[in-house]
Amino acid sequence: IACNEDRCTIEGPVTADNVLSLLAQGAQQLTGPRMTVDLSGVTEVDSTALSLLLEWRREAIRNNREVRFRNLPASMKSLAELYGVTELLGEN
Repeated sequence: IACNEDRCTIEGPVTADNVLSLLAQGAQQLTGPRMTVDLSGVTEVDSTALSLLLEWRREAIRNNREVRFRNLPASMKSLAELYGVTELLGEN
């Protein structure tokens, strides 16, 4: 995860192999009142990627912050539809 002020980008895979590391990085970096996470550089996802985004969103809500997701890969959108959580991701 690379962040610049209120905008963060993720590049590479978001899978079970690295989701715990990304979760920890997000906890350290997604601390502003309104953060935007750009996923256009994500190359591979599995269902843990959805869990990651939903956890970041829950954590933001718990701390009266907002996190937005942009440029979700088509594969992530398909998984979100399959699991019925598209609205929860709130892609803007």
